[in-house]
Amino acid sequence: MPGGEVRPDWRSRQVTGEEFKDDYRRALPKELVRELTRRSAWRASAAVLEDFAVLAAAIALALAYWPSPLVLVPAVLVIGTRQHALFVITHDAAHYLLYERRWLNDFVGRLCAMLQGLSMCTYRVIHRLHHNNLYGALDPDTALHGGYPRGRMYLIRKLAKDLSGLTAWKTYAYFLGGAPALNTTTNVAVRPLDDTSAKLRAEARTDRNFVIAFHLVALGAFAASGYLLQYLVLWVLPLVTVVQAILRLRAIAEHGATTDFSSPLTAARTNLGPGWLRWLIFPH
Repeated sequence: MPGGEVRPDWRSRQVTGEEFKDDYRRALPKELVRELTRRSAWRASAAVLEDFAVLAAAIALALAYWPSPLVLVPAVLVIGTRQHALFVITHDAAHYLLYERRWLNDFVGRLCAMLQGLSMCTYRVIHRLHHNNLYGALDPDTALHGGYPRGRMYLIRKLAKDLSGLTAWKTYAYFLGGAPALNTTTNVAVRPLDDTSAKLRAEARTDRNFVIAFHLVALGAFAASGYLLQYLVLWVLPLVTVVQAILRLRAIAEHGATTDFSSPLTAARTNLGPGWLRWLIFPH
């Protein structure tokens, strides 16, 4: 989207409810679509267990050497990458792609989101709006990936702001509460919870209440046990710094500087790279 231009063609029809505008998968062979959308319970479970195992190991190591910065700094970085990996799990659950059983899919997705202070049910609504309006005036993600290439210094400044924690409040106001987000390219305020069915809106509201209650209890429990500082450094700090930078990098890598907006299939890209890079930024 060079110069911040918005392409309205296939995004012009607004849809309200739970459906997506058009299924562009019909342009692909049915066998390929079936293969790409096949659910695998064991793969999903292995991915979740891997993330929790790495998180547990990194936290345990950091606590064992607390407060050594030689251990804390790499631990915070690793924890942030796995917190982002849980966000990827949440994304797939929002698309109902983790497990065939809907209750299990939503339970795992909501758990992974809740630990990060996010509401999967709210994200499900927000993300649907992104798919229905990719690169359009109502795309809530354009603020992250729109207008590229913008120059190295622009990206460096944005990442520095992310790593300082200054952008985290926007993430949580939006992805937890569905608060209006300003599309800075079009100057349009996006209100995703207005663009959904009453059922999904109610689920989002209930889920947000659970998330808020969980973190209030967690905060009190860590404070009472004398581990409040450890909780803030080893869990909250990577969430508001490392994860924010990874979310921006991933959004740019997937959607930034694409040139063919005629279909969602060409307005996004697959990111390939060495295994260590995929593990850090493009897990699962």
